Amino acid sequence: MTTNQHPGALTSGFHLSFWTDSVGPISYTPLNADRQTDVVIVGAGISGLSIAYNLLKAGKKVIVLDDGLVGSGETGRTTAHLSNALDDGYSEIERYHGAEGAQIAAESHTAAIDFIERTIREEGISCDFERLDGYLFLHPTDQPKTLNEELAAGQKAGLTIHRLARVPGLAVDVGQCLQFPDQAQFHPLKYLKGLAEAVVRLGGEIFTETRVTSVQEGSVKTADHTVKATDVVVATNTPINDLFTMHTKQWPYRTYVVGLKIPRGSVPTALWWDTGNQESMWLSAPYTYVRLQHLDDQHDLLIAGGNDHKTGQADEERIDEENRYQGLIEWVKQHFPAAKEVIYRWSGQVMEPLDAMAFIGRNPGDQHVYIVTGDSGNGMTHGTIAGLLIPDLIQGRENRWAKLYDPARVNLVVTGDYLKEAGNFAAQLTDYFAGSEVADASQLVNGQGAILTVGLRKVAAYRDERGELHAHSAICPHLGCVVQWNADEKSFDCPCHGSRFTGTGEVVNGPALSDLKKVDLKS
Repeated sequence: MTTNQHPGALTSGFHLSFWTDSVGPISYTPLNADRQTDVVIVGAGISGLSIAYNLLKAGKKVIVLDDGLVGSGETGRTTAHLSNALDDGYSEIERYHGAEGAQIAAESHTAAIDFIERTIREEGISCDFERLDGYLFLHPTDQPKTLNEELAAGQKAGLTIHRLARVPGLAVDVGQCLQFPDQAQFHPLKYLKGLAEAVVRLGGEIFTETRVTSVQEGSVKTADHTVKATDVVVATNTPINDLFTMHTKQWPYRTYVVGLKIPRGSVPTALWWDTGNQESMWLSAPYTYVRLQHLDDQHDLLIAGGNDHKTGQADEERIDEENRYQGLIEWVKQHFPAAKEVIYRWSGQVMEPLDAMAFIGRNPGDQHVYIVTGDSGNGMTHGTIAGLLIPDLIQGRENRWAKLYDPARVNLVVTGDYLKEAGNFAAQLTDYFAGSEVADASQLVNGQGAILTVGLRKVAAYRDERGELHAHSAICPHLGCVVQWNADEKSFDCPCHGSRFTGTGEVVNGPALSDLKKVDLKS
């Protein structure tokens, strides 16, 4: 175990999720020498460890590297729904990928849940896994035809779905819903801890607090060492090996989570989702999603998420990041009035692909570099699908899911959506001409950050809780956009492609590979 963790090593935000808070750090030693292996995997979240586990069972030698700790990225900030009821909806998936594509989506996500359940049983992992029903109901802005279309498309894709007159568990009658039987939930970091232990037992090696600085065919490099491998897998939420291509196919969104105490047994254990705000300015149509988690002998934790927006662009709706939780809390208390005390709040980052499905497979243009990204709000199952699909590709085995998830795919159906998102990217470049958020750094109070204009420079300034001022270039080292201050998670977030940095400049989320550059405000 390591003790001198850099800021952002434990988790990629100021707030601790319930999962991180209840399990604590899962760390291994940093890489301290050059190595050679069959497969090197960058990222120790659910994708990276699932891939490692199955490759090791197939007889491959595997090394896993992570710049933080196990699960310190988005796996530790999820709400951990295990569902084949996908957030983009089967009617949309069929529109993008045809009837066969929708069937494969249903099949693969069902297989992912089954794999998790089987692995828990075989490895003896205690992680609060539970099978339960999920309920999809209309957002107030939506129309009944949405449920009708989803029922028809989901059943056509091979799922068992029932229509109910009322949503079980809600205190408010919101009308009909669709019931998806045999969904599941678990504690993601307890699962990852067990999976990491299985990886090591099978002969794999995990190195944490080891930042990769470059990815090539046949090797990855850190500041001091090189790991050579026949195959490389980049499982870092968003690819750090790709400068541009994949970042034109997906867009980063922040999503918010609250956890409230609720008397144990006061509502049934289930998953709940609404169909999303149809009047939202965002293409993703932000939706509300809810589950329960055992807390203690008297209480469950009701975990609700939503209020999404493009990363670094909360101000577009004039609702700051730190104020996003209040709407969720009000919604929960209306629909679950037994939930009273808010004891957790955190946010996470979701990569939204333009055609609803994740990108899992060979990196475009490479033969032995593989990526997994584009979780689209279903990261636990998409990450597990990567654990099933990428080992097949590495071993040269045919997998009928490969075409649907191919990162090189081009989908002409999404042209209009692409143009809208591309226009949003272009609009962020005007931040170069925006004025300072405060007159100068002396106005910053402890724990506050801001973007300053100092001469011709854009500066990301942060005064930490001890009163020390940290000043860095506000230009994201990925493609040069101006980062924005996130007062909720106390981070600087890039509004273009989702790179995120601590207040003291350390990168905690790609695609950026390096920290923000330090600047001297006196010069």
